[in-house]
Amino acid sequence: MREWTFSCHIFCPSRIISNDQNENKEISDGEEEPRGAVFNALDAMLKDSLDRLKTTRESIGCGRTHRSDAILETNYGSDISTIKILCLEGKLGTALWLWKTVVQQHRVPDVITHNYLLNALCKSGYLGRAEWLVKEILCHGPFPTCATYNTLMKGYCLVNKVGKALDLFSTMANHGIRPNRVSCNILVHALCQKGLLEDSKRLLEKILDDNNDGETSNLITSTILMDGYFKTGNMVEALTCWNDVYQRGIKVDVVAYNVIIHGYCLTGNISLVYKSLSEMFKSGYLPDIFTFNTLISKLCKSDRIDEACYVFSVMPRMGVPPDHITYKMIIQGSCISGDVIRAHRFLFHMLENSFTPKPLVWNVIINAYGKFGQVQNALSVKNQMFEFGILPNVYTYNALIHSQIRNGNIDKAHYLKKEMLLVGVFPDIVTYNLLIGAACDLGLISSALQLHDEMLRRGCKPDIITYTELLKCYCMRGKMAEAEELFSNVQMSDLLIDHVPFMILMKKCFKMGELDKVFDLYLIWLRRGNREGSTLGGFGVSMIAPVNDDKSKAAWLFSARPQ
Repeated sequence: MREWTFSCHIFCPSRIISNDQNENKEISDGEEEPRGAVFNALDAMLKDSLDRLKTTRESIGCGRTHRSDAILETNYGSDISTIKILCLEGKLGTALWLWKTVVQQHRVPDVITHNYLLNALCKSGYLGRAEWLVKEILCHGPFPTCATYNTLMKGYCLVNKVGKALDLFSTMANHGIRPNRVSCNILVHALCQKGLLEDSKRLLEKILDDNNDGETSNLITSTILMDGYFKTGNMVEALTCWNDVYQRGIKVDVVAYNVIIHGYCLTGNISLVYKSLSEMFKSGYLPDIFTFNTLISKLCKSDRIDEACYVFSVMPRMGVPPDHITYKMIIQGSCISGDVIRAHRFLFHMLENSFTPKPLVWNVIINAYGKFGQVQNALSVKNQMFEFGILPNVYTYNALIHSQIRNGNIDKAHYLKKEMLLVGVFPDIVTYNLLIGAACDLGLISSALQLHDEMLRRGCKPDIITYTELLKCYCMRGKMAEAEELFSNVQMSDLLIDHVPFMILMKKCFKMGELDKVFDLYLIWLRRGNREGSTLGGFGVSMIAPVNDDKSKAAWLFSARPQ
Protein backbone atom coordinates (compact mmCIF):
# COMPACT_ATOMS: atom_id res chain seq x y z
CA MET A 1 0.00 0.00 0.00
CA ARG A 2 2.86 2.34 0.64
CA GLU A 3 4.17 1.75 -2.91
CA TRP A 4 0.74 2.45 -4.36
CA THR A 5 0.58 5.75 -2.49
CA PHE A 6 4.05 6.63 -3.78
CA SER A 7 2.97 5.98 -7.37
CA CYS A 8 -0.02 8.23 -6.97
CA HIS A 9 2.18 10.98 -5.74
CA ILE A 10 4.43 10.56 -8.79
CA PHE A 11 1.55 11.24 -11.19
CA CYS A 12 0.20 14.18 -9.30
CA PRO A 13 0.45 17.31 -11.64
CA SER A 14 2.35 19.33 -9.08
CA ARG A 15 4.90 16.56 -8.76
CA ILE A 16 5.32 16.44 -12.55
CA ILE A 17 5.97 20.16 -12.71
CA SER A 18 8.42 19.86 -9.89
CA ASN A 19 10.25 17.04 -11.63
CA ASP A 20 10.35 18.95 -14.90
CA GLN A 21 11.89 21.92 -13.17
CA ASN A 22 14.52 19.75 -11.51
CA GLU A 23 15.23 18.06 -14.80
CA ASN A 24 15.70 21.41 -16.56
CA LYS A 25 17.92 22.47 -13.75
CA GLU A 26 20.03 19.36 -14.10
CA ILE A 27 20.27 19.85 -17.86
CA SER A 28 21.17 23.47 -17.47
CA ASP A 29 23.88 22.33 -15.13
CA GLY A 30 25.37 20.42 -17.97
CA GLU A 31 24.08 16.85 -17.20
CA GLU A 32 22.01 15.92 -20.24
CA GLU A 33 19.54 12.96 -19.84
CA PRO A 34 16.84 11.90 -22.32
CA ARG A 35 13.24 12.75 -21.21
CA GLY A 36 11.85 9.33 -22.49
CA ALA A 37 13.98 7.26 -20.11
CA VAL A 38 12.36 8.92 -17.09
CA PHE A 39 8.83 8.15 -18.26
CA ASN A 40 9.74 4.54 -19.07
CA ALA A 41 10.96 4.08 -15.53
CA LEU A 42 7.77 5.58 -14.16
CA ASP A 43 5.62 3.30 -16.35
CA ALA A 44 7.50 0.23 -15.11
CA MET A 45 6.99 1.26 -11.49
CA LEU A 46 3.24 1.82 -12.09
CA LYS A 47 2.78 -1.57 -13.80
CA ASP A 48 4.62 -3.31 -11.00
CA SER A 49 2.40 -1.63 -8.39
CA LEU A 50 -0.79 -2.54 -10.27
CA ASP A 51 0.31 -6.17 -10.61
CA ARG A 52 1.00 -6.37 -6.91
CA LEU A 53 -2.43 -4.81 -6.17
CA LYS A 54 -4.16 -7.40 -8.41
CA THR A 55 -2.35 -10.27 -6.71
CA THR A 56 -3.26 -8.90 -3.28
CA ARG A 57 -6.95 -8.57 -4.19
CA GLU A 58 -7.07 -12.06 -5.65
CA SER A 59 -5.45 -13.51 -2.54
CA ILE A 60 -7.94 -11.64 -0.30
CA GLY A 61 -10.93 -12.87 -2.39
CA CYS A 62 -9.64 -16.44 -2.31
CA GLY A 63 -9.17 -16.25 1.45
CA ARG A 64 -12.73 -15.04 1.89
CA THR A 65 -14.07 -17.98 -0.17
CA HIS A 66 -12.16 -20.53 1.88
CA ARG A 67 -13.23 -18.84 5.09
CA SER A 68 -16.92 -18.86 4.09
CA ASP A 69 -16.69 -22.54 3.22
CA ALA A 70 -15.08 -23.21 6.56
CA ILE A 71 -17.83 -21.24 8.33
CA LEU A 72 -20.53 -23.20 6.50
CA GLU A 73 -18.85 -26.47 7.40
CA THR A 74 -18.59 -25.40 11.05
CA ASN A 75 -22.27 -24.36 11.13
CA TYR A 76 -23.28 -27.72 9.63
CA GLY A 77 -21.37 -29.67 12.26
CA SER A 78 -22.82 -27.48 15.00
CA ASP A 79 -26.38 -27.97 13.70
CA ILE A 80 -25.97 -31.74 13.56
CA SER A 81 -24.61 -31.87 17.11
CA THR A 82 -27.46 -29.63 18.30
CA ILE A 83 -30.07 -31.89 16.69
CA LYS A 84 -28.66 -34.91 18.52
CA ILE A 85 -28.56 -33.08 21.86
CA LEU A 86 -32.14 -31.83 21.44
CA CYS A 87 -33.32 -35.37 20.69
CA LEU A 88 -31.63 -36.71 23.82
CA GLU A 89 -33.19 -33.94 25.92
CA GLY A 90 -36.65 -34.66 24.52
CA LYS A 91 -36.98 -31.28 22.75
CA LEU A 92 -38.38 -32.91 19.66
CA GLY A 93 -40.14 -29.91 18.12
CA THR A 94 -36.98 -27.80 18.08
CA ALA A 95 -34.92 -30.72 16.76
CA LEU A 96 -37.31 -31.25 13.83
CA TRP A 97 -37.35 -27.53 13.04
CA LEU A 98 -33.55 -27.43 12.94
CA TRP A 99 -33.47 -30.62 10.82
CA LYS A 100 -35.87 -29.02 8.34
CA THR A 101 -33.72 -25.87 8.22
CA VAL A 102 -30.61 -27.92 7.43
CA VAL A 103 -32.41 -29.85 4.70
CA GLN A 104 -33.73 -26.62 3.13
CA GLN A 105 -30.11 -25.46 2.84
CA HIS A 106 -29.42 -28.59 0.74
CA ARG A 107 -27.29 -30.08 3.51
CA VAL A 108 -28.61 -33.58 4.17
CA PRO A 109 -27.83 -34.86 7.71
CA ASP A 110 -26.20 -38.26 7.99
CA VAL A 111 -28.09 -41.45 8.86
CA ILE A 112 -26.98 -41.33 12.50
CA THR A 113 -28.69 -37.95 12.95
CA HIS A 114 -31.83 -39.35 11.34
CA ASN A 115 -31.69 -42.32 13.73
CA TYR A 116 -31.55 -39.92 16.66
CA LEU A 117 -34.68 -38.18 15.38
CA LEU A 118 -36.38 -41.50 14.74
CA ASN A 119 -35.62 -42.74 18.24
CA ALA A 120 -37.00 -39.56 19.81
CA LEU A 121 -40.19 -39.81 17.73
CA CYS A 122 -40.75 -43.45 18.69
CA LYS A 123 -40.15 -42.81 22.39
CA SER A 124 -42.68 -39.97 22.29
CA GLY A 125 -45.23 -42.19 20.57
CA TYR A 126 -45.27 -40.28 17.26
CA LEU A 127 -45.24 -43.40 15.13
CA GLY A 128 -46.87 -41.65 12.17
CA ARG A 129 -44.10 -39.06 12.00
CA ALA A 130 -41.53 -41.81 12.48
CA GLU A 131 -42.90 -43.71 9.46
CA TRP A 132 -42.84 -40.51 7.44
CA LEU A 133 -39.21 -39.89 8.37
CA VAL A 134 -38.22 -43.40 7.24
CA LYS A 135 -39.96 -42.79 3.90
CA GLU A 136 -38.08 -39.51 3.56
CA ILE A 137 -34.80 -41.33 4.16
CA LEU A 138 -35.67 -43.96 1.54
CA CYS A 139 -36.63 -41.30 -1.03
CA HIS A 140 -34.02 -38.60 -0.47
CA GLY A 141 -31.26 -40.31 1.51
CA PRO A 142 -29.12 -41.05 3.32
CA PHE A 143 -29.55 -44.79 2.94
CA PRO A 144 -31.03 -46.35 6.15
CA THR A 145 -29.14 -48.85 8.25
CA CYS A 146 -30.31 -51.83 10.27
CA ALA A 147 -30.38 -49.55 13.33
CA THR A 148 -32.97 -47.38 11.57
CA TYR A 149 -35.35 -50.31 11.19
CA ASN A 150 -34.59 -51.60 14.68
CA THR A 151 -35.54 -48.24 16.15
CA LEU A 152 -38.86 -48.17 14.31
CA MET A 153 -39.58 -51.80 15.24
CA LYS A 154 -38.93 -51.02 18.90
CA GLY A 155 -41.29 -48.06 18.61
CA TYR A 156 -44.03 -50.33 17.28
CA CYS A 157 -43.47 -52.77 20.13
CA LEU A 158 -43.66 -49.98 22.73
CA VAL A 159 -47.21 -49.15 21.60
CA ASN A 160 -48.13 -52.86 21.36
CA LYS A 161 -48.18 -52.96 17.54
CA VAL A 162 -46.21 -56.17 17.26
CA GLY A 163 -47.89 -57.05 13.96
CA LYS A 164 -46.51 -53.92 12.29
CA ALA A 165 -43.09 -54.66 13.78
CA LEU A 166 -43.17 -58.14 12.22
CA ASP A 167 -44.24 -56.66 8.87
CA LEU A 168 -41.34 -54.20 9.01
CA PHE A 169 -38.99 -57.05 9.91
CA SER A 170 -40.10 -59.00 6.84
CA THR A 171 -39.61 -56.02 4.49
CA MET A 172 -36.06 -55.18 5.57
CA ALA A 173 -34.57 -57.56 3.00
CA ASN A 174 -36.51 -55.80 0.21
CA HIS A 175 -34.41 -52.70 0.87
CA GLY A 176 -31.17 -54.64 0.93
CA ILE A 177 -30.84 -54.61 4.73
CA ARG A 178 -30.24 -57.83 6.62
CA PRO A 179 -31.78 -58.04 10.13
CA ASN A 180 -29.28 -58.56 12.91
CA ARG A 181 -29.65 -60.16 16.31
CA VAL A 182 -30.86 -56.90 17.84
CA SER A 183 -33.79 -57.00 15.42
CA CYS A 184 -34.64 -60.54 16.49
CA ASN A 185 -34.22 -59.77 20.19
CA ILE A 186 -36.67 -56.87 19.93
CA LEU A 187 -39.26 -59.16 18.39
CA VAL A 188 -38.62 -62.03 20.81
CA HIS A 189 -39.12 -59.68 23.75
CA ALA A 190 -42.33 -58.26 22.28
CA LEU A 191 -43.74 -61.72 21.51
CA CYS A 192 -42.93 -62.91 25.03
CA GLN A 193 -44.76 -59.94 26.53
CA LYS A 194 -47.86 -60.83 24.50
CA GLY A 195 -47.63 -64.44 25.62
CA LEU A 196 -46.74 -65.74 22.14
CA LEU A 197 -43.95 -67.91 23.47
CA GLU A 198 -44.09 -70.54 20.74
CA ASP A 199 -43.59 -67.89 18.08
CA SER A 200 -40.71 -66.52 20.16
CA LYS A 201 -39.20 -69.98 20.40
CA ARG A 202 -39.34 -70.46 16.62
CA LEU A 203 -37.68 -67.10 16.12
CA LEU A 204 -35.02 -68.08 18.69
CA GLU A 205 -34.29 -71.29 16.79
CA LYS A 206 -33.85 -69.23 13.64
CA ILE A 207 -31.38 -66.98 15.45
CA LEU A 208 -29.39 -69.86 16.90
CA ASP A 209 -29.00 -71.38 13.44
CA ASP A 210 -27.15 -68.24 12.38
CA ASN A 211 -23.69 -68.22 13.99
CA ASN A 212 -22.36 -64.95 12.62
CA ASP A 213 -22.80 -62.67 15.61
CA GLY A 214 -21.30 -64.63 18.48
CA GLU A 215 -22.62 -66.19 21.65
CA THR A 216 -23.47 -62.96 23.49
CA SER A 217 -26.49 -62.28 21.32
CA ASN A 218 -27.57 -65.93 21.68
CA LEU A 219 -27.49 -65.52 25.45
CA ILE A 220 -29.53 -62.32 25.31
CA THR A 221 -32.23 -63.92 23.18
CA SER A 222 -32.34 -67.07 25.31
CA THR A 223 -32.57 -64.96 28.46
CA ILE A 224 -35.50 -62.99 27.06
CA LEU A 225 -37.37 -66.18 26.16
CA MET A 226 -36.58 -67.79 29.52
CA ASP A 227 -37.94 -64.74 31.33
CA GLY A 228 -41.14 -64.97 29.27
CA TYR A 229 -41.65 -68.62 30.22
CA PHE A 230 -41.12 -67.86 33.92
CA LYS A 231 -43.65 -65.01 33.89
CA THR A 232 -46.29 -67.24 32.31
CA GLY A 233 -45.64 -70.00 34.83
CA ASN A 234 -44.12 -72.43 32.32
CA MET A 235 -41.31 -73.64 34.54
CA VAL A 236 -40.41 -76.64 32.35
CA GLU A 237 -39.80 -74.61 29.19
CA ALA A 238 -37.89 -71.96 31.13
CA LEU A 239 -35.52 -74.54 32.58
CA THR A 240 -35.20 -76.10 29.11
CA CYS A 241 -33.92 -72.75 27.83
CA TRP A 242 -31.52 -72.54 30.78
CA ASN A 243 -30.16 -76.04 30.15
CA ASP A 244 -29.92 -75.36 26.42
CA VAL A 245 -27.64 -72.40 27.15
CA TYR A 246 -25.30 -74.68 29.09
CA GLN A 247 -25.39 -77.40 26.41
CA ARG A 248 -24.38 -74.89 23.74
CA GLY A 249 -21.41 -73.90 25.87
CA ILE A 250 -22.55 -70.30 26.15
CA LYS A 251 -21.09 -68.48 29.13
CA VAL A 252 -23.90 -67.01 31.23
CA ASP A 253 -23.77 -63.55 32.81
CA VAL A 254 -25.30 -61.75 35.80
CA VAL A 255 -28.45 -60.86 33.88
CA ALA A 256 -29.12 -64.52 33.07
CA TYR A 257 -28.68 -65.46 36.73
CA ASN A 258 -31.02 -62.64 37.75
CA VAL A 259 -33.68 -64.02 35.41
CA ILE A 260 -33.40 -67.53 36.81
CA ILE A 261 -33.46 -66.19 40.39
CA HIS A 262 -36.51 -64.07 39.62
CA GLY A 263 -38.18 -67.09 38.04
CA TYR A 264 -37.61 -69.22 41.13
CA CYS A 265 -38.99 -66.38 43.26
CA LEU A 266 -42.15 -66.37 41.15
CA THR A 267 -42.59 -70.09 41.81
CA GLY A 268 -42.06 -69.52 45.54
CA ASN A 269 -39.12 -71.92 45.84
CA ILE A 270 -36.68 -70.06 48.10
CA SER A 271 -34.32 -73.04 48.36
CA LEU A 272 -33.77 -72.98 44.59
CA VAL A 273 -33.16 -69.23 44.80
CA TYR A 274 -30.35 -69.75 47.31
CA LYS A 275 -29.00 -72.62 45.19
CA SER A 276 -28.84 -70.33 42.12
CA LEU A 277 -27.08 -67.69 44.20
CA SER A 278 -24.50 -70.30 45.22
CA GLU A 279 -23.96 -71.27 41.55
CA MET A 280 -23.61 -67.59 40.73
CA PHE A 281 -20.77 -67.21 43.24
CA LYS A 282 -19.07 -70.37 41.97
CA SER A 283 -19.17 -69.01 38.41
CA GLY A 284 -17.28 -65.92 39.55
CA TYR A 285 -20.20 -63.48 39.42
CA LEU A 286 -21.26 -61.22 42.26
CA PRO A 287 -24.92 -60.28 42.80
CA ASP A 288 -25.91 -56.78 41.78
CA ILE A 289 -28.69 -54.51 43.07
CA PHE A 290 -31.32 -56.33 40.96
CA THR A 291 -30.32 -59.68 42.45
CA PHE A 292 -30.64 -58.44 46.03
CA ASN A 293 -33.87 -56.53 45.41
CA THR A 294 -35.45 -59.62 43.83
CA LEU A 295 -34.48 -61.75 46.81
CA ILE A 296 -35.57 -59.18 49.42
CA SER A 297 -38.91 -58.71 47.66
CA LYS A 298 -39.65 -62.42 47.79
CA LEU A 299 -38.58 -62.73 51.43
CA CYS A 300 -40.81 -59.79 52.44
CA LYS A 301 -43.79 -61.22 50.56
CA SER A 302 -43.19 -64.60 52.25
CA ASP A 303 -43.24 -62.89 55.69
CA ARG A 304 -39.58 -63.78 56.23
CA ILE A 305 -38.67 -60.27 57.24
CA ASP A 306 -35.76 -61.33 59.47
CA GLU A 307 -34.04 -63.02 56.51
CA ALA A 308 -34.74 -59.95 54.37
CA CYS A 309 -33.08 -57.71 56.97
CA TYR A 310 -30.08 -60.03 57.07
CA VAL A 311 -29.72 -59.85 53.26
CA PHE A 312 -30.03 -56.06 53.59
CA SER A 313 -27.12 -56.01 56.05
CA VAL A 314 -24.98 -58.16 53.72
CA MET A 315 -25.39 -55.83 50.73
CA PRO A 316 -22.96 -53.05 51.79
CA ARG A 317 -20.31 -55.61 52.73
CA MET A 318 -20.47 -56.95 49.15
CA GLY A 319 -20.09 -53.50 47.65
CA VAL A 320 -23.75 -53.12 46.65
CA PRO A 321 -25.38 -50.23 48.56
CA PRO A 322 -29.19 -50.37 48.95
CA ASP A 323 -31.27 -48.08 46.76
CA HIS A 324 -34.72 -46.52 47.11
CA ILE A 325 -36.44 -49.75 46.08
CA THR A 326 -34.54 -51.79 48.68
CA TYR A 327 -35.54 -49.45 51.50
CA LYS A 328 -39.14 -49.28 50.34
CA MET A 329 -39.51 -53.08 50.30
CA ILE A 330 -37.90 -53.50 53.73
CA ILE A 331 -40.08 -50.76 55.26
CA GLN A 332 -43.27 -52.14 53.70
CA GLY A 333 -42.39 -55.67 54.78
CA SER A 334 -41.70 -54.55 58.36
CA CYS A 335 -45.03 -52.70 58.53
CA ILE A 336 -46.95 -55.68 57.14
CA SER A 337 -45.34 -57.96 59.72
CA GLY A 338 -46.37 -55.52 62.46
CA ASP A 339 -42.90 -54.26 63.34
CA VAL A 340 -43.47 -50.53 62.83
CA ILE A 341 -40.56 -49.60 65.10
CA ARG A 342 -38.13 -51.43 62.82
CA ALA A 343 -39.72 -49.79 59.76
CA HIS A 344 -39.25 -46.37 61.36
CA ARG A 345 -35.63 -47.27 62.13
CA PHE A 346 -35.03 -48.08 58.48
CA LEU A 347 -36.57 -44.72 57.59
CA PHE A 348 -33.99 -42.97 59.80
CA HIS A 349 -31.27 -45.10 58.21
CA MET A 350 -32.46 -43.91 54.84
CA LEU A 351 -32.25 -40.27 55.89
CA GLU A 352 -28.80 -40.75 57.39
CA ASN A 353 -27.56 -42.09 54.05
CA SER A 354 -28.85 -38.97 52.22
CA PHE A 355 -31.84 -40.74 50.69
CA THR A 356 -34.99 -38.63 50.52
CA PRO A 357 -37.91 -41.03 50.91
CA LYS A 358 -40.90 -40.52 48.66
CA PRO A 359 -44.29 -39.79 50.29
CA LEU A 360 -45.29 -43.44 49.75
CA VAL A 361 -42.65 -44.62 52.24
CA TRP A 362 -43.77 -42.11 54.88
CA ASN A 363 -47.43 -43.00 54.27
CA VAL A 364 -46.76 -46.72 54.84
CA ILE A 365 -45.33 -45.99 58.30
CA ILE A 366 -48.09 -43.49 59.15
CA ASN A 367 -50.75 -46.01 58.13
CA ALA A 368 -49.08 -48.74 60.18
CA TYR A 369 -48.91 -46.54 63.30
CA GLY A 370 -52.56 -45.62 62.84
CA LYS A 371 -53.54 -49.25 62.36
CA PHE A 372 -52.02 -50.15 65.72
CA GLY A 373 -53.61 -47.14 67.45
CA GLN A 374 -50.40 -45.14 67.84
CA VAL A 375 -51.88 -41.86 66.60
CA GLN A 376 -49.24 -39.61 68.17
CA ASN A 377 -46.44 -41.52 66.45
CA ALA A 378 -48.32 -41.22 63.15
CA LEU A 379 -48.64 -37.45 63.61
CA SER A 380 -44.96 -37.26 64.55
CA VAL A 381 -44.00 -38.92 61.25
CA LYS A 382 -46.16 -36.40 59.40
CA ASN A 383 -44.34 -33.54 61.14
CA GLN A 384 -40.99 -35.11 60.18
CA MET A 385 -42.11 -35.00 56.57
CA PHE A 386 -42.44 -31.23 56.80
CA GLU A 387 -39.03 -30.98 58.48
CA PHE A 388 -37.36 -32.77 55.58
CA GLY A 389 -39.20 -30.75 52.96
CA ILE A 390 -41.60 -33.53 51.91
CA LEU A 391 -45.16 -32.26 51.41
CA PRO A 392 -47.76 -34.75 52.68
CA ASN A 393 -50.30 -35.77 50.04
CA VAL A 394 -53.97 -36.75 50.25
CA TYR A 395 -53.04 -40.36 51.11
CA THR A 396 -51.06 -39.12 54.11
CA TYR A 397 -54.01 -37.19 55.49
CA ASN A 398 -56.48 -39.98 54.71
CA ALA A 399 -54.37 -42.39 56.78
CA LEU A 400 -54.23 -39.88 59.65
CA ILE A 401 -57.98 -39.15 59.45
CA HIS A 402 -58.71 -42.88 59.46
CA SER A 403 -56.53 -43.39 62.55
CA GLN A 404 -58.26 -40.51 64.39
CA ILE A 405 -61.70 -41.89 63.55
CA ARG A 406 -60.66 -45.35 64.76
CA ASN A 407 -59.77 -43.79 68.09
CA GLY A 408 -63.03 -41.86 68.23
CA ASN A 409 -61.41 -38.45 67.70
CA ILE A 410 -63.92 -37.06 65.18
CA ASP A 411 -63.09 -33.41 65.94
CA LYS A 412 -59.39 -34.04 65.34
CA ALA A 413 -60.26 -35.78 62.09
CA HIS A 414 -62.13 -32.66 60.93
CA TYR A 415 -59.18 -30.52 62.00
CA LEU A 416 -56.92 -32.60 59.75
CA LYS A 417 -59.29 -31.92 56.85
CA LYS A 418 -58.92 -28.19 57.47
CA GLU A 419 -55.14 -28.57 57.68
CA MET A 420 -55.19 -30.29 54.29
CA LEU A 421 -56.70 -27.20 52.69
CA LEU A 422 -54.18 -24.92 54.41
CA VAL A 423 -51.21 -26.81 52.91
CA GLY A 424 -52.83 -26.98 49.46
CA VAL A 425 -53.99 -30.62 49.56
CA PHE A 426 -57.62 -31.11 48.56
CA PRO A 427 -59.81 -33.83 50.09
CA ASP A 428 -60.84 -36.65 47.76
CA ILE A 429 -63.74 -39.10 47.83
CA VAL A 430 -61.95 -41.31 50.38
CA THR A 431 -61.59 -38.36 52.77
CA TYR A 432 -65.28 -37.51 52.57
CA ASN A 433 -66.39 -41.15 52.82
CA LEU A 434 -64.35 -41.58 56.01
CA LEU A 435 -65.87 -38.48 57.60
CA ILE A 436 -69.41 -39.25 56.38
CA GLY A 437 -69.11 -42.81 57.65
CA ALA A 438 -67.94 -41.56 61.06
CA ALA A 439 -70.84 -39.08 61.26
CA CYS A 440 -73.33 -41.78 60.27
CA ASP A 441 -71.98 -44.19 62.88
CA LEU A 442 -72.73 -41.52 65.50
CA GLY A 443 -76.15 -40.86 63.99
CA LEU A 444 -75.22 -37.29 62.98
CA ILE A 445 -77.27 -37.24 59.79
CA SER A 446 -77.16 -33.44 59.43
CA SER A 447 -73.34 -33.43 59.63
CA ALA A 448 -73.17 -36.26 57.09
CA LEU A 449 -75.47 -34.38 54.70
CA GLN A 450 -73.37 -31.22 55.06
CA LEU A 451 -70.29 -33.21 54.09
CA HIS A 452 -72.20 -34.65 51.13
CA ASP A 453 -73.14 -31.15 49.95
CA GLU A 454 -69.53 -29.99 50.40
CA MET A 455 -68.41 -32.88 48.22
CA LEU A 456 -70.70 -31.77 45.41
CA ARG A 457 -69.57 -28.13 45.70
CA ARG A 458 -65.94 -29.18 45.38
CA GLY A 459 -66.70 -31.27 42.30
CA CYS A 460 -66.10 -34.58 44.08
CA LYS A 461 -68.67 -37.08 42.82
CA PRO A 462 -70.11 -39.40 45.53
CA ASP A 463 -69.87 -43.15 44.95
CA ILE A 464 -71.90 -46.13 46.17
CA ILE A 465 -69.98 -46.14 49.47
CA THR A 466 -71.11 -42.56 50.18
CA TYR A 467 -74.77 -43.36 49.58
CA THR A 468 -74.55 -46.65 51.47
CA GLU A 469 -73.33 -44.80 54.55
CA LEU A 470 -76.15 -42.25 54.25
CA LEU A 471 -78.69 -45.04 53.73
CA LYS A 472 -77.43 -46.83 56.82
CA CYS A 473 -77.73 -43.61 58.81
CA TYR A 474 -81.33 -43.04 57.69
CA CYS A 475 -82.21 -46.59 58.68
CA MET A 476 -80.55 -46.18 62.07
CA ARG A 477 -82.57 -43.04 62.72
CA GLY A 478 -85.79 -44.70 61.53
CA LYS A 479 -86.22 -42.28 58.62
CA MET A 480 -87.45 -44.91 56.17
CA ALA A 481 -89.10 -42.45 53.77
CA GLU A 482 -85.78 -40.65 53.24
CA ALA A 483 -83.97 -43.99 53.01
CA GLU A 484 -86.33 -45.31 50.32
CA GLU A 485 -86.10 -42.04 48.37
CA LEU A 486 -82.31 -42.14 48.52
CA PHE A 487 -82.31 -45.80 47.44
CA SER A 488 -84.59 -44.99 44.50
CA ASN A 489 -82.26 -42.18 43.38
CA VAL A 490 -79.26 -44.47 43.59
CA GLN A 491 -81.02 -47.06 41.42
CA MET A 492 -81.69 -44.45 38.74
CA SER A 493 -78.06 -43.31 38.77
CA ASP A 494 -75.24 -44.85 36.79
CA LEU A 495 -73.54 -46.18 39.92
CA LEU A 496 -72.80 -49.90 40.17
CA ILE A 497 -74.84 -51.17 43.14
CA ASP A 498 -73.63 -54.13 45.16
CA HIS A 499 -75.54 -56.21 47.72
CA VAL A 500 -74.87 -53.95 50.73
CA PRO A 501 -77.67 -51.34 50.20
CA PHE A 502 -80.17 -54.15 49.62
CA MET A 503 -79.00 -55.91 52.76
CA ILE A 504 -79.34 -52.76 54.90
CA LEU A 505 -82.90 -52.07 53.75
CA MET A 506 -84.01 -55.71 53.88
CA LYS A 507 -82.74 -56.12 57.45
CA LYS A 508 -84.47 -52.91 58.56
CA CYS A 509 -87.75 -53.89 56.89
CA PHE A 510 -87.52 -57.39 58.38
CA LYS A 511 -87.12 -55.93 61.89
CA MET A 512 -90.10 -53.65 61.27
CA GLY A 513 -92.18 -56.65 60.14
CA GLU A 514 -92.65 -55.31 56.61
CA LEU A 515 -92.04 -58.65 54.93
CA ASP A 516 -93.67 -57.62 51.64
CA LYS A 517 -91.01 -54.91 51.24
CA VAL A 518 -88.31 -57.44 51.99
CA PHE A 519 -89.68 -59.67 49.24
CA ASP A 520 -89.96 -56.75 46.80
CA LEU A 521 -86.37 -55.76 47.43
CA TYR A 522 -85.32 -59.32 46.75
CA LEU A 523 -87.15 -59.29 43.40
CA ILE A 524 -85.50 -55.98 42.48
CA TRP A 525 -82.17 -57.58 43.31
CA LEU A 526 -82.90 -60.48 40.96
CA ARG A 527 -84.20 -58.24 38.15
CA ARG A 528 -80.90 -56.38 38.20
CA GLY A 529 -79.28 -59.63 37.09
CA ASN A 530 -77.69 -60.55 40.41
CA ARG A 531 -77.33 -64.23 41.34
CA GLU A 532 -75.06 -64.06 44.36
CA GLY A 533 -75.18 -67.52 45.88
CA SER A 534 -77.65 -68.32 48.60
CA THR A 535 -76.89 -65.69 51.23
CA LEU A 536 -77.63 -62.33 49.55
CA GLY A 537 -75.16 -60.47 51.73
CA GLY A 538 -76.30 -61.76 55.09
CA PHE A 539 -79.72 -63.24 54.29
CA GLY A 540 -80.41 -66.98 54.23
CA VAL A 541 -82.37 -67.58 51.00
CA SER A 542 -83.77 -71.01 50.20
CA MET A 543 -84.66 -70.24 46.59
CA ILE A 544 -82.89 -68.12 43.98
CA ALA A 545 -85.32 -68.03 41.07
CA PRO A 546 -88.06 -65.32 41.07
CA VAL A 547 -91.28 -66.34 42.84
CA ASN A 548 -94.71 -64.92 42.09
CA ASP A 549 -97.42 -67.13 43.61
CA ASP A 550 -98.48 -66.67 47.23
CA LYS A 551 -97.41 -70.17 48.29
CA SER A 552 -93.85 -69.71 46.99
CA LYS A 553 -93.74 -66.23 48.45
CA ALA A 554 -94.72 -67.52 51.87
CA ALA A 555 -92.07 -70.23 51.67
CA TRP A 556 -89.43 -67.68 50.76
CA LEU A 557 -90.44 -65.34 53.55
CA PHE A 558 -90.29 -68.19 56.04
CA SER A 559 -86.77 -69.16 54.95
CA ALA A 560 -85.40 -65.65 54.51
CA ARG A 561 -84.12 -64.25 57.77
CA PRO A 562 -81.11 -62.08 58.68
CA GLN A 563 -78.03 -64.11 59.59
